[in-house]
Amino acid sequence: MAWNDPGRNDDPWSRGGGQAPPDLDEAFRKFQARLGRLFGGRGGSSGGKAGLNWRSVGIGLVVLVIAYGVWGVYQLDEQERGVIFRFGKVLPEAKQPGINWRPPLIDQLQRVNITRVESHSHQAEMLTEDDNIVAVNLTVQYRLLNPIDYATKVRDPEASLVDATESALRHVVGGSQMEPVLTEGRVALGQEVEERIQRYLDIYEAGIQVVTVNIDDSAPPDPVQAAFDDVQKAKEDKDRAVNDANAYAATVVPEARGEADRAVQEAEAYRDQVVAEATGEAQRFLKLLAEYKQAPEVTRDRLYVDAWESVLQKVSKVVVDVGDDNIMVLPLDKGAGIGELRDVVTGAAASDATQRR
Repeated sequence: MAWNDPGRNDDPWSRGGGQAPPDLDEAFRKFQARLGRLFGGRGGSSGGKAGLNWRSVGIGLVVLVIAYGVWGVYQLDEQERGVIFRFGKVLPEAKQPGINWRPPLIDQLQRVNITRVESHSHQAEMLTEDDNIVAVNLTVQYRLLNPIDYATKVRDPEASLVDATESALRHVVGGSQMEPVLTEGRVALGQEVEERIQRYLDIYEAGIQVVTVNIDDSAPPDPVQAAFDDVQKAKEDKDRAVNDANAYAATVVPEARGEADRAVQEAEAYRDQVVAEATGEAQRFLKLLAEYKQAPEVTRDRLYVDAWESVLQKVSKVVVDVGDDNIMVLPLDKGAGIGELRDVVTGAAASDATQRR
């Protein structure tokens, strides 16, 4: 019996419960009819052909164009700038804040915030110029200055900033002594690092502006911290001793200068006094000499009386009334009086002898 014999029961399409095999033409016609109804046409019973409604197709295209146009509208905030890539090529000018439009699927938009200040913390250990190791922690604050350069000139601007910071820090610290890096030179160190980082970024054309560099901490490494503390303590003791010595010098030196000035002034005053007295004695002697030349006897008697007057004024004396005469007794039995009398009499005699000559 042939395989297509009507009496044969081994048809593969009849094994599933006697169902007829699917008709592909019929299935295609049903799909075409549904598609025609979807676009507003009607399926014809004769020939099974469906016609398209071109008006509906046009409306659909208009709707797609409007959706495409709306899709390309975007807004940039005041702090943002837009970098447009058209088929991978950047446009020469960045988009300004406001509502803008770009053709979707053709232009790619990259938003760049040019006002927000970002920060990057960096830590490194390095050698100073005097072969000491220091650990420096700093913070770099920066913002994006040129959005096109930032988006196109460097593949990873933040990584370039990290490399520039490392290079600038090592260059500056490597050319400095350890003490200023750890103490009062940190501000100048931060300024120099900031200038060098900006110089590197300008060479890279990274579009980044460094706002400030803050040296958060600078210290020797932990293994040598104890020794460094001892050195710092010794320096502090030295500074304290120097300050104490300066304070003592500031107290003693003015006093010594004052004593010296006082001694000089006293000496000058004594000199002036002696000169004045000598000058006066010389003038008195000249005047006395002139009087002596005019009346020698009178002048001698006068000098004699003046000498005894000066003697008697400086010693104690006793006047005894005996009858009609008064007798003056000098207390020659007192040692002090004898010495004083001897000096006065000797001086008077010498003066009288000089005048007589």
